[in-house]
Amino acid sequence: MTGTKKVRTRFAPSPTGRMHVGNLRTALYTYLIAKHEGGEFILRIEDTDQERFYEEALQIIYRTLKKTGLNHDEGPDKDGGVGPYIQSERCKSGLYLKYAKQLVEKGEAYYCFCDKSRLESLKQNINGKEIMIYDKHCLKLSKEEIEANLAAGKPYVIRANVPNEGTTTFHDEIYGDISQENAELDDMILIKSDGYPTYNFANVVDDHLMGITHVVRGNEYLSSAPKYTRLYQAFGWEEPVYIHCPLITNEEHEKLSKRSGHSSYEDLLEQGFLSEAIVNFVALLGWSPSDNREIFSLEELVEAFDYHHISKSPAVFDMVKLKWMNGEYLKAMDEDTFYTMAEPYLKEVITKELDLKKIASMVKTRIEIFPDIKEHIDFFEAMPEYDISMYNNKKSKCDPEKALAILTEVLPKLSAQEDFSNDALFSMLSEFGKEKGYKTGLLMWPLRTAVSGKQMTPGGATELMSILGKEESLARIQAAIQKLQG
Repeated sequence: MTGTKKVRTRFAPSPTGRMHVGNLRTALYTYLIAKHEGGEFILRIEDTDQERFYEEALQIIYRTLKKTGLNHDEGPDKDGGVGPYIQSERCKSGLYLKYAKQLVEKGEAYYCFCDKSRLESLKQNINGKEIMIYDKHCLKLSKEEIEANLAAGKPYVIRANVPNEGTTTFHDEIYGDISQENAELDDMILIKSDGYPTYNFANVVDDHLMGITHVVRGNEYLSSAPKYTRLYQAFGWEEPVYIHCPLITNEEHEKLSKRSGHSSYEDLLEQGFLSEAIVNFVALLGWSPSDNREIFSLEELVEAFDYHHISKSPAVFDMVKLKWMNGEYLKAMDEDTFYTMAEPYLKEVITKELDLKKIASMVKTRIEIFPDIKEHIDFFEAMPEYDISMYNNKKSKCDPEKALAILTEVLPKLSAQEDFSNDALFSMLSEFGKEKGYKTGLLMWPLRTAVSGKQMTPGGATELMSILGKEESLARIQAAIQKLQG
């Protein structure tokens, strides 16, 4: 915490598309820092990039925050007295121009009237890149020249007046002190020729006016950090605490891109992941608790989160780990909720009148994401083609010959069995096994194979038969006998 100030953090996305996993992590860490300290979490929309803005993206931001439980205390829909919370609306009031002019009056900024061709002539080739380094030409203009240009309606920008000597040092909680020679810092534009502020300038003004105490962002912004420090120093304002998070990479250690197919929150939802599992997983992309625990509810994350434990090293988006974590959430889910969510996946495969609730209960502990359900249950709908070598089992010492003998012997017993519930079937078959001297494993293996045609099933032979029912089970066993005789 900064002194006795109440912690205030902000998530300031640009509405340009789906929410990238990196943006979700920024929102989550920003939320956790505020809530861990009993502070306030603010939503600010940075929509000054009008070319990339579209309305649906704004709805995605609201929807994602709601689904993930990252409820903001202030924002465009919850005025906390420091609004507007949408940057384009703040622009309309002339707010940024007012603050830029304050810097002009202090000598910390100046009007620049240079046209495009002059700026083009200033470009230099540095390491194979064409970079324009401004030469402070307009800083030399007299007050009279400036006023004449303004009166004539000459287009202008307002630039920061960065000294050519000395260094600017910026402090980050994760990366420590970072210094940059002032000579390397350009006289960046604060107000563009269209009257709109640049991203860097609007950010500093808004954070100050909204009382933001902690700023979380990706480490790709570290290179811009001294520019923010220069602006805070120019205004004489206190800087917030900065926390820069490590890069998120894919398993090949490349930056996580849209091409990966799982770079956004909505991609992951569509792939059958639970929102709670995604939030839990994203929390661990760059942060780890002191006890190496892995499963956290949002409330538990609020309690445990300490930003000093954020790593500098790139965080790997490990899909295997996310699937495992999602599986743990599914196992812990109550049966009714699980069934409600699993039902569409069950009905995609099964059209017969079967006990879908029972089938859902059987697959619950065996899947990691909902789409996995299909491969576990397809045999309920129709028998797959299978090879009789599937009757071989080293553990129970079964082979196709023994399987044929067992199925032929047990078929009359099953035909005579009226109660086809799991318990009744198991009891009857256990007695039959004792009479014949068959171990349970040897008896159940050929039955399970005969009714499923699968090596792995979500339940044992009697469970499967109780769901399939007597008529279907007997038909499948008769078909299996014919196959083994064939």
